[in-house]
Formats: sequence, C-alpha cells, structure tokens
Amino acid sequence: MNDTATQADGTAKIVYILYLVGVVFGITGIIGVVMAYINRSDAEDWLKSHYQFQIRTFWIGALYLVIGGLLSIVLIGYLVILFWVVWLIVRCIKGMKSLDQRQPHPNPTGWMF
Repeated sequence: MNDTATQADGTAKIVYILYLVGVVFGITGIIGVVMAYINRSDAEDWLKSHYQFQIRTFWIGALYLVIGGLLSIVLIGYLVILFWVVWLIVRCIKGMKSLDQRQPHPNPTGWMF
C-alpha cells in the first residue's frame, strides 16, 4: 500500500469523523463536505463512491434538519431530528466499515442506510 492511497483513505475517514462530530458541533459537517468535494476528483474509483456517499449524506442530512426545524413548531420535528442523528451515525459507521475493508460503498446514491 503506497502513501498516497493511505492518505486518501485517511482523508475519507476524517470526513466520516467530522460528520459524527458535527452532531455536536455543526461546523465540522461543513468542513467535511468541503473536504469531500475537494478530494473527489483526484480519488481512485473505489474512494469516489465514498466521497459521493459523504456529499449526499451532508445534503440529505441538511434537508432532514430543515424539515425537522420547521416541524419542531408542532413538536414532531424533534422526532425528525432524532431520526437524523441515528441516520447519520449509522451511515457513517457503515461507510467507515467499507472504507476499512478498502471496498467501494455498496450504495452511494441511497437515501437511507
């Protein structure tokens, strides 16, 4: 394994970690999506699927948060935000698992897990 592959692999893992930290500190999620956009074009094919998955995770998660924020007026939004937290954790853990196995993400365009 060469240093470039290890570095790219590590960058993708950092993005997943930034998303997980973003549950508490939201700014790290923005940093993570910027890193994913920057590194997507230079990555190997199997890593491109992870970057695509990470970018979609950010934007779909942002949609869930906006919907949850709007619906929090009628209290159901808090359930949507709780769903987002669980959804994000599961997506990041599954992504890191396939990343550790050096495999492309099985469904980078999916909405759920």
